[in-house]
Amino acid sequence: MYAETPTRRWTLRVITPVMAAIVGLLTLFMSPWSDSASAHGSIVEPASRSYGCWDRWGGDHMNPDMAEEDPMCWQAFQANPNTMWNWMSLFRENLAGNFQGSIPNGKLCSAGDAQGGLATSLDNPGEWTTTDVGSDFSVHLYDTASHGADYFQVYVTRQGFDPTTDALGWDDLELVEETGSYPPAQDITFDVSAPGRSGHHIVYTIWQASHLDQTYFICSDVNFG
Repeated sequence: MYAETPTRRWTLRVITPVMAAIVGLLTLFMSPWSDSASAHGSIVEPASRSYGCWDRWGGDHMNPDMAEEDPMCWQAFQANPNTMWNWMSLFRENLAGNFQGSIPNGKLCSAGDAQGGLATSLDNPGEWTTTDVGSDFSVHLYDTASHGADYFQVYVTRQGFDPTTDALGWDDLELVEETGSYPPAQDITFDVSAPGRSGHHIVYTIWQASHLDQTYFICSDVNFG
């Protein structure tokens, strides 16, 4: 046995908390419903772009197969992984209902750069993975913070819009559902109807939370069969 030097003891005191912090971060990122995710919420069915990428690849985001199997998630992870880790944070505050005046065309899926420019990859057109739906389908909000809702507005892109080539603008959307209020809950599900569509579309959900003037803007890619 060799004697432990003061330098070695100091080094261990520094390294140990650093390693603990790294392990803690990894645990946070890999947890299915982490404390970070519980801070806010998002649409998980049909999956939002950021949530879908995190759900499919959060535990395997360095896998090069993502580039071929899920290219839009790949480009989002390359741009900034925090967009997916913070899949619940696409919100803006104090807009007073002035959504179209606050979020420019082409920036709807990032909520107008809601994460300080980190989420702009969500605005890029391309082959986003879709959820199969019919003309009538359900929208499911997951929110462990249980903010509740003053209302939801659900829009769907008009027939002829191509999410693989076109950046999303307000004129591309048709309002198909506006709900009333919901009390605080971790899960809120409601039904919408969007007939007359086929193929790849974007469902755009606006969730006005009840606890303060905090509004979430969420893109989900769907395939109408």
